Amino acid sequence: MTTAQTPERVPDRVPERLLAANTATAEAIGRLLREGADPRARIPGARWSVGEAAAHLAMANRLMAQIAAGADRPYGDGTPGGLAAANEESLLAYPERDPAVLAEVIEEQAAAFAAAVAGRDAAEPVTTPMGPMDLGTFGSYLLVHQLGHGYDLARALRRPHMVDRERVELSVPFLLTAIPRVVDPRTTAGLRARFTIVLRGGGPRFGVTLADGVARVSERPLPRPDCGIHCEPVAFLLLALGRMTPAQAMLRGRTLAWGRRPWLAPSFPRFFRAP
Repeated sequence: MTTAQTPERVPDRVPERLLAANTATAEAIGRLLREGADPRARIPGARWSVGEAAAHLAMANRLMAQIAAGADRPYGDGTPGGLAAANEESLLAYPERDPAVLAEVIEEQAAAFAAAVAGRDAAEPVTTPMGPMDLGTFGSYLLVHQLGHGYDLARALRRPHMVDRERVELSVPFLLTAIPRVVDPRTTAGLRARFTIVLRGGGPRFGVTLADGVARVSERPLPRPDCGIHCEPVAFLLLALGRMTPAQAMLRGRTLAWGRRPWLAPSFPRFFRAP
Protein backbone atom coordinates (compact mmCIF):
# COMPACT_ATOMS: atom_id res chain seq x y z
CA MET A 1 0.00 0.00 0.00
CA THR A 2 1.39 3.39 -0.94
CA THR A 3 0.69 6.74 0.68
CA ALA A 4 -0.26 9.61 -1.58
CA GLN A 5 2.33 12.34 -1.55
CA THR A 6 1.25 15.99 -1.28
CA PRO A 7 2.88 17.88 -4.13
CA GLU A 8 5.49 20.32 -2.89
CA ARG A 9 4.52 23.92 -3.55
CA VAL A 10 6.67 25.60 -6.15
CA PRO A 11 7.55 29.01 -4.74
CA ASP A 12 6.66 32.14 -6.66
CA ARG A 13 9.61 34.52 -6.60
CA VAL A 14 9.22 38.19 -5.74
CA PRO A 15 8.67 39.74 -9.21
CA GLU A 16 11.79 41.25 -10.71
CA ARG A 17 9.76 44.07 -12.22
CA LEU A 18 8.55 45.05 -8.74
CA LEU A 19 12.12 45.26 -7.49
CA ALA A 20 13.13 47.17 -10.62
CA ALA A 21 10.25 49.61 -10.08
CA ASN A 22 11.42 50.22 -6.52
CA THR A 23 15.00 50.97 -7.50
CA ALA A 24 13.88 53.11 -10.46
CA THR A 25 11.55 55.10 -8.20
CA ALA A 26 14.35 55.68 -5.70
CA GLU A 27 16.59 56.88 -8.54
CA ALA A 28 13.88 59.25 -9.79
CA ILE A 29 13.58 60.68 -6.27
CA GLY A 30 17.37 60.95 -6.10
CA ARG A 31 17.44 63.02 -9.28
CA LEU A 32 14.82 65.38 -7.85
CA LEU A 33 16.90 65.90 -4.72
CA ARG A 34 20.19 66.43 -6.53
CA GLU A 35 18.90 69.05 -8.98
CA GLY A 36 19.13 72.10 -6.75
CA ALA A 37 16.43 71.05 -4.27
CA ASP A 38 15.88 73.51 -1.42
CA PRO A 39 15.53 71.46 1.77
CA ARG A 40 13.51 74.28 3.35
CA ALA A 41 10.79 74.24 0.64
CA ARG A 42 7.45 73.19 2.09
CA ILE A 43 5.49 70.13 0.95
CA PRO A 44 2.08 71.41 -0.26
CA GLY A 45 -0.64 70.58 2.24
CA ALA A 46 1.77 68.93 4.69
CA ARG A 47 3.78 69.85 7.77
CA TRP A 48 7.09 68.60 6.42
CA SER A 49 9.71 70.40 4.38
CA VAL A 50 11.54 68.83 1.44
CA GLY A 51 14.48 68.06 3.74
CA GLU A 52 12.26 66.40 6.31
CA ALA A 53 10.36 64.33 3.74
CA ALA A 54 13.65 63.20 2.16
CA ALA A 55 15.07 62.31 5.58
CA HIS A 56 11.95 60.27 6.35
CA LEU A 57 12.29 58.42 3.03
CA ALA A 58 15.97 57.69 3.68
CA MET A 59 15.20 56.25 7.12
CA ALA A 60 12.18 54.30 5.87
CA ASN A 61 14.11 52.74 2.99
CA ARG A 62 16.86 51.72 5.41
CA LEU A 63 14.31 50.27 7.85
CA MET A 64 12.59 48.24 5.13
CA ALA A 65 15.89 46.99 3.71
CA GLN A 66 16.93 45.82 7.18
CA ILE A 67 13.60 44.05 7.75
CA ALA A 68 13.88 42.39 4.33
CA ALA A 69 17.35 41.15 5.29
CA GLY A 70 15.93 39.51 8.42
CA ALA A 71 16.31 42.16 11.13
CA ASP A 72 13.63 42.55 13.80
CA ARG A 73 12.84 46.27 13.69
CA PRO A 74 9.68 47.31 15.57
CA TYR A 75 8.34 50.68 14.42
CA GLY A 76 5.17 52.18 15.85
CA ASP A 77 2.18 50.01 16.65
CA GLY A 78 0.88 49.39 13.11
CA THR A 79 -1.91 51.96 13.40
CA PRO A 80 -1.94 55.21 11.38
CA GLY A 81 -1.56 57.24 14.59
CA GLY A 82 1.24 55.05 15.89
CA LEU A 83 3.14 55.26 12.61
CA ALA A 84 2.77 59.05 12.53
CA ALA A 85 4.20 59.31 16.06
CA ALA A 86 7.10 57.00 15.19
CA ASN A 87 7.82 59.09 12.09
CA GLU A 88 8.09 62.29 14.12
CA GLU A 89 10.33 60.64 16.72
CA SER A 90 12.66 59.24 14.09
CA LEU A 91 12.97 62.63 12.35
CA LEU A 92 14.08 64.24 15.60
CA ALA A 93 16.76 61.55 15.97
CA TYR A 94 18.06 61.95 12.40
CA PRO A 95 19.14 65.57 11.73
CA GLU A 96 20.51 65.09 8.18
CA ARG A 97 18.68 67.38 5.73
CA ASP A 98 21.15 67.74 2.84
CA PRO A 99 19.17 66.64 -0.27
CA ALA A 100 22.20 65.18 -2.05
CA VAL A 101 23.25 63.12 0.96
CA LEU A 102 19.70 61.87 1.47
CA ALA A 103 19.36 61.03 -2.24
CA GLU A 104 22.33 58.70 -1.89
CA VAL A 105 20.81 56.93 1.11
CA ILE A 106 17.41 56.55 -0.55
CA GLU A 107 18.95 54.95 -3.64
CA GLU A 108 21.39 52.74 -1.72
CA GLN A 109 18.73 51.38 0.59
CA ALA A 110 16.26 50.66 -2.23
CA ALA A 111 19.05 48.70 -3.92
CA ALA A 112 19.79 46.92 -0.62
CA PHE A 113 16.12 45.96 -0.33
CA ALA A 114 16.16 44.52 -3.86
CA ALA A 115 19.34 42.58 -3.14
CA ALA A 116 17.89 41.14 0.08
CA VAL A 117 14.63 40.06 -1.58
CA ALA A 118 15.74 38.93 -5.04
CA GLY A 119 15.06 35.25 -5.74
CA ARG A 120 13.16 34.64 -2.51
CA ASP A 121 9.68 33.17 -2.15
CA ALA A 122 7.05 35.91 -2.46
CA ALA A 123 4.89 34.06 0.10
CA GLU A 124 7.55 34.23 2.83
CA PRO A 125 6.05 35.95 5.90
CA VAL A 126 7.56 39.15 7.27
CA THR A 127 6.63 41.59 10.04
CA THR A 128 6.49 45.19 8.84
CA PRO A 129 5.53 48.60 10.27
CA MET A 130 2.03 47.94 8.89
CA GLY A 131 1.82 44.48 10.44
CA PRO A 132 2.44 40.99 9.04
CA MET A 133 2.36 40.39 5.30
CA ASP A 134 4.17 38.29 2.73
CA LEU A 135 7.45 39.33 1.16
CA GLY A 136 5.94 40.16 -2.22
CA THR A 137 3.40 42.48 -0.60
CA PHE A 138 6.21 44.05 1.42
CA GLY A 139 7.92 44.99 -1.85
CA SER A 140 4.66 46.59 -2.94
CA TYR A 141 4.53 48.44 0.40
CA LEU A 142 7.97 49.94 -0.22
CA LEU A 143 6.86 51.07 -3.67
CA VAL A 144 3.68 52.75 -2.37
CA HIS A 145 5.66 54.54 0.33
CA GLN A 146 8.24 55.81 -2.13
CA LEU A 147 5.61 56.92 -4.63
CA GLY A 148 3.61 58.86 -2.05
CA HIS A 149 6.57 60.84 -0.77
CA GLY A 150 8.18 61.06 -4.21
CA TYR A 151 4.99 62.67 -5.48
CA ASP A 152 5.10 65.16 -2.59
CA LEU A 153 8.71 66.07 -3.33
CA ALA A 154 7.99 66.55 -7.04
CA ARG A 155 5.09 68.90 -6.25
CA ALA A 156 7.15 70.89 -3.76
CA LEU A 157 9.99 71.24 -6.27
CA ARG A 158 7.62 71.83 -9.21
CA ARG A 159 9.00 68.92 -11.16
CA PRO A 160 7.26 66.00 -12.96
CA HIS A 161 6.35 63.15 -10.61
CA MET A 162 7.11 59.46 -11.13
CA VAL A 163 3.67 57.93 -10.46
CA ASP A 164 2.53 56.01 -13.55
CA ARG A 165 0.18 53.18 -14.50
CA GLU A 166 2.73 50.36 -14.19
CA ARG A 167 3.90 51.45 -10.75
CA VAL A 168 0.31 51.85 -9.54
CA GLU A 169 -0.61 48.33 -10.67
CA LEU A 170 2.43 46.98 -8.81
CA SER A 171 1.20 48.87 -5.74
CA VAL A 172 -2.20 47.15 -5.61
CA PRO A 173 -1.15 44.06 -3.55
CA PHE A 174 -0.14 46.27 -0.64
CA LEU A 175 -3.20 48.52 -0.95
CA LEU A 176 -5.51 45.49 -0.75
CA THR A 177 -3.66 44.26 2.34
CA ALA A 178 -3.76 47.71 3.95
CA ILE A 179 -7.47 48.46 3.42
CA PRO A 180 -8.76 46.40 6.38
CA ARG A 181 -6.02 47.85 8.60
CA VAL A 182 -6.74 51.54 7.96
CA VAL A 183 -10.55 51.67 8.18
CA ASP A 184 -11.65 54.87 9.93
CA PRO A 185 -14.21 53.86 12.58
CA ARG A 186 -15.58 57.41 12.74
CA THR A 187 -16.65 57.57 9.10
CA THR A 188 -17.74 53.93 8.76
CA ALA A 189 -19.82 53.56 11.93
CA GLY A 190 -23.20 52.13 10.95
CA LEU A 191 -22.28 51.88 7.27
CA ARG A 192 -22.98 48.72 5.29
CA ALA A 193 -22.01 48.83 1.63
CA ARG A 194 -20.37 46.76 -1.11
CA PHE A 195 -17.96 48.38 -3.56
CA THR A 196 -16.32 47.20 -6.76
CA ILE A 197 -13.22 49.13 -7.83
CA VAL A 198 -12.02 48.97 -11.45
CA LEU A 199 -8.80 50.56 -12.69
CA ARG A 200 -9.10 51.81 -16.25
CA GLY A 201 -7.23 50.30 -19.15
CA GLY A 202 -7.59 46.67 -18.14
CA GLY A 203 -6.06 47.19 -14.71
CA PRO A 204 -6.86 45.34 -11.48
CA ARG A 205 -10.46 44.91 -10.30
CA PHE A 206 -11.38 44.14 -6.72
CA GLY A 207 -14.16 44.39 -4.17
CA VAL A 208 -14.48 45.96 -0.73
CA THR A 209 -17.28 45.20 1.74
CA LEU A 210 -17.74 47.61 4.65
CA ALA A 211 -19.86 46.62 7.64
CA ASP A 212 -19.86 48.69 10.85
CA GLY A 213 -16.21 49.69 10.74
CA VAL A 214 -14.84 46.40 9.39
CA ALA A 215 -13.59 45.99 5.81
CA ARG A 216 -13.27 42.76 3.83
CA VAL A 217 -11.40 42.76 0.55
CA SER A 218 -12.03 40.47 -2.41
CA GLU A 219 -9.44 40.14 -5.15
CA ARG A 220 -12.33 39.86 -7.61
CA PRO A 221 -15.12 42.36 -8.36
CA LEU A 222 -18.25 41.92 -6.28
CA PRO A 223 -21.43 41.06 -8.17
CA ARG A 224 -24.20 43.67 -7.88
CA PRO A 225 -22.24 46.13 -5.71
CA ASP A 226 -23.95 49.07 -4.06
CA CYS A 227 -21.37 51.33 -5.67
CA GLY A 228 -18.95 50.71 -8.51
CA ILE A 229 -15.98 53.04 -8.98
CA HIS A 230 -14.14 53.24 -12.30
CA CYS A 231 -10.87 55.11 -11.81
CA GLU A 232 -7.80 56.12 -13.80
CA PRO A 233 -4.84 54.32 -12.14
CA VAL A 234 -2.72 57.33 -11.15
CA ALA A 235 -5.77 59.08 -9.71
CA PHE A 236 -6.62 55.90 -7.79
CA LEU A 237 -3.29 55.87 -5.97
CA LEU A 238 -3.37 59.61 -5.28
CA LEU A 239 -6.89 59.28 -3.89
CA ALA A 240 -5.83 56.31 -1.74
CA LEU A 241 -2.90 58.28 -0.31
CA GLY A 242 -4.88 61.47 0.24
CA ARG A 243 -2.92 63.40 -2.40
CA MET A 244 -6.05 64.09 -4.48
CA THR A 245 -9.63 64.79 -3.44
CA PRO A 246 -12.63 63.00 -4.98
CA ALA A 247 -13.88 66.36 -6.28
CA GLN A 248 -10.59 66.94 -8.12
CA ALA A 249 -10.70 63.46 -9.64
CA MET A 250 -14.30 63.84 -10.78
CA LEU A 251 -13.81 67.33 -12.24
CA ARG A 252 -10.87 66.03 -14.28
CA GLY A 253 -12.87 63.06 -15.56
CA ARG A 254 -10.57 60.58 -13.87
CA THR A 255 -13.25 58.68 -11.98
CA LEU A 256 -16.92 57.79 -12.37
CA ALA A 257 -19.44 55.79 -10.37
CA TRP A 258 -22.39 53.48 -10.98
CA GLY A 259 -24.63 51.07 -9.06
CA ARG A 260 -27.58 51.35 -6.70
CA ARG A 261 -25.84 53.93 -4.47
CA PRO A 262 -23.35 55.80 -6.68
CA TRP A 263 -23.39 58.78 -4.32
CA LEU A 264 -21.14 56.76 -1.98
CA ALA A 265 -18.19 57.05 -4.41
CA PRO A 266 -16.96 60.53 -3.34
CA SER A 267 -17.00 59.38 0.30
CA PHE A 268 -15.05 56.15 -0.30
CA PRO A 269 -11.55 57.62 0.41
CA ARG A 270 -12.85 59.10 3.68
CA PHE A 271 -13.65 55.62 4.97
CA PHE A 272 -9.92 54.99 5.39
CA ARG A 273 -7.15 56.82 7.22
CA ALA A 274 -3.81 56.66 5.43
CA PRO A 275 -0.74 56.55 7.74
